[in-house]
Amino acid sequence: MRNWYRIHTALQLAIASLRAHKLRSFLTLLGVIIGVSSVVIVGAAIEGLGNYAEETTSKVFGSDSYQIGQLLQRGRLSRRERIERLKYNHPIRLEDFEYLKQVTGRSVMYSPYRFRAEDLHMGNQLLESTTIIGVSANMAEIREVNLTDGRFFTEQEERSKVQVAVIGDEVKQFFFPATSPLGKSIRISGFDFTIVGVQEKIGNAGGQSQDNSAFIPSTVFHRLYGPDRSLLLFARARPESGLVLDEALDLTRIALRNRFKARPGKPDNFDTMTPDSIREFIGRIMGLIGAVVVPITAISLVVGGIVIMNIMLVSVTERTREIGVRKSLGARRGDLMLQFLMEAVLLSAIGGLIGLGIGAAVAKVASIISGVHLSVTPLYVGLALFVSSTVGIISGWYPASRAARLDPVEALRAE
Repeated sequence: MRNWYRIHTALQLAIASLRAHKLRSFLTLLGVIIGVSSVVIVGAAIEGLGNYAEETTSKVFGSDSYQIGQLLQRGRLSRRERIERLKYNHPIRLEDFEYLKQVTGRSVMYSPYRFRAEDLHMGNQLLESTTIIGVSANMAEIREVNLTDGRFFTEQEERSKVQVAVIGDEVKQFFFPATSPLGKSIRISGFDFTIVGVQEKIGNAGGQSQDNSAFIPSTVFHRLYGPDRSLLLFARARPESGLVLDEALDLTRIALRNRFKARPGKPDNFDTMTPDSIREFIGRIMGLIGAVVVPITAISLVVGGIVIMNIMLVSVTERTREIGVRKSLGARRGDLMLQFLMEAVLLSAIGGLIGLGIGAAVAKVASIISGVHLSVTPLYVGLALFVSSTVGIISGWYPASRAARLDPVEALRAE
């Protein structure tokens, strides 16, 4: 009961002191407010961008598909490693694609994936640097290409080299903002292509829009632009095969190792990439950003703690006579410690809550403006409040200890 009375009294005295010096209290709070809101905003941005990258990865690469190519993991390799891998790895040719279909095609679906930038024309309108992608008809199933209108082209259209296209959302909005584009034509490299479908909006990936694009049959792409030195293949287990991604990937690897005569015990002389490896890479990048940026923003909390300590030291000096009166009336060292410590903790707690609210509000506004959901996670909320509370206790401890050690006689003499 006595302990509760001491805490209640200390809290009342702390609140009265803060009210008596409103401007000073507000200026003291600013450091903590800025620090906590910075941590929350940065944490929300890292979490939101990580989720956005993962969602975009699923849309761009598919959730259960994988890729085969001569060199895919460019961002993880140094220039020297890339040169060595290019020398060691075999390019994937059109005949290798046909070989994989023949050997493992009953269990795995394959599609070539070639692309280049071309300007699109329709009448007097021009859309520059559209990514033209040549794929097989089963790409819609392999990569889970979702359409908002129309359909994907068929195997018959692919075999017959019919000039049809499935356009991205940005192409649709540019040429046909208010009407359906189905059945209408656009010109690619001087040839008319009939639009049969519209892909759903994806967004940006790797700093490049994924919506300024058009899928055309790989056979038509090959006729327009000729053969390529090396293909990129997308693959996925057929639903009826019962295989999971890793099992389908193993089938592909075994077939290609046999074809390229890879020696036992040696690494693959080609490259593969799965969605999990892409997510892992993105996760590492985001983790690295968090490890660098969050501590930097947390420094502002330390600065806020130093401000609180300085203000509390000034407060102790100003209230020396008050401390002497309290001691002469029987206040113990612990009572004075608790009073000044309570003031510091109260300042940091109020600043932490205000900073949390401001950080959440800024993250919400940024989400609306950017279109990326910046989620305020419990981890960063807990981190910000824990650090602000710790800063308050540490920064208040020394001034409180100094106040508690004052000699009552000397304190009463203070002016």
